[in-house]
Amino acid sequence: MRNSFIKALVKSAEKNKNIVLVVGDLGYSVVEPFADKFPNRFINAGVAEQNMTGLASGMASEGYHVFTYSIANFSSFRCAEQIRNDVDYHNLPVTVVAVGGGLAYGNLGYSHHAIQDFSLMRSFPNMVIIAPADPIEMTECINFLIQNPQPSYLRINKSGEKNVFDKNLKLSPGSINLYNKSIKTKKIILTTGAVFNLAIDIWESDSALMQEWCVGSIPIWGEPFRGKIKQELSQYNKIVTLEEHLISGGFGSFLLESNLECKINCLDKKVCNEVGTQEYLKNMFGLKKDITLVLD
Repeated sequence: MRNSFIKALVKSAEKNKNIVLVVGDLGYSVVEPFADKFPNRFINAGVAEQNMTGLASGMASEGYHVFTYSIANFSSFRCAEQIRNDVDYHNLPVTVVAVGGGLAYGNLGYSHHAIQDFSLMRSFPNMVIIAPADPIEMTECINFLIQNPQPSYLRINKSGEKNVFDKNLKLSPGSINLYNKSIKTKKIILTTGAVFNLAIDIWESDSALMQEWCVGSIPIWGEPFRGKIKQELSQYNKIVTLEEHLISGGFGSFLLESNLECKINCLDKKVCNEVGTQEYLKNMFGLKKDITLVLD
């Protein structure tokens, strides 16, 4: 996913000279294609993430669209005040790129678990949430961001995500991308972000499930698209969400706040005290490949 992000950003930067990438001394072996091609638009702010965000805000106020890049908790929670007061308050075109959303850095413990980030970022009134499910959605999300510069939070996984959607996919903010469009049903397993692959695994684990349910992704959401999402989901009478996040303030909570009934499948808070691989932690603390997730 990181490589897809850089590839799409480089392609956009070739056409748009206002695109800037600022990193917090991270991302090497990933960011070089941008840094090498646009050295005057690449800045390493060092291990000083708050300064990175303040710098990005200043450049954005002068007409640049700035992407800040770091491990998820470092680019979000560590910079919460600067994002709130500098970026969101002034409605500036800064995209906070959070690498390793969820439990992607689970081996490094709670300091690296990005499992409350949706809650934080969507509390800012101008912030758009972007969480692509696969590299194809990633490319389309970058195209959307470039065409709609604004305060935004881009949550991506580390690596290994396979292409799920058709390469001709066209995104619309607040809309659902269905994995199995041919199935006509009023039941949907709904995700945002790379956990979409787990939703597909669950769906494919049982033939009856495959006949009764569809699987969908909403990669672009947040307060500006609440009405659109509610309209999109009005056609379903049963909604089950799957998310690599705690229950408070997450994707499912967003739907409940929008007066949409849904069953939320998320991480148990016990995961906060644990260390392990992403797959181990998901399986042990709430996100198992088990059809009871959707049949309860």
